[in-house]
Amino acid sequence: MEIAIIADDKKKELMVEFCIAYCGILTKHRLCATSKTAKYISESTGMAIESLMSGSLGGAEQVTSRIAYNEIDLLLFFRDTAKDGYINNDDIDMLRMCDMYNVPVATNLATAEVLVRALDRGDLDWREVVNPRSELNQRRTTRK
Repeated sequence: MEIAIIADDKKKELMVEFCIAYCGILTKHRLCATSKTAKYISESTGMAIESLMSGSLGGAEQVTSRIAYNEIDLLLFFRDTAKDGYINNDDIDMLRMCDMYNVPVATNLATAEVLVRALDRGDLDWREVVNPRSELNQRRTTRK
């Protein structure tokens, strides 16, 4: 599964702690994250993680684009909700794409834990059918 990880500045420490706690599950999947988040997670856990652009410099748009192409199976997006009620349009677009393409998304620790445990149980395996980059679909295209 392809998992995208984003954490606002005030939530990066929480995201790192989450990734440390669930490292055993997350290492079984392909991870990508915005620049600083990827750096912190990689340094703290040793996990291989694809580093995208910084969120404010286009990383959120990269994730949104991958969601639109069904290349992301799960989004973990720890948001800072104490930003004076300001909602970034890029964030809205990303969440809208998750809704459009049925990509499970967690915006808080509780939901992230539920989704990662579901991922470990195989409850999200249906995403393998839709994701063109999944191993299932890669095997299908190489047989032709």
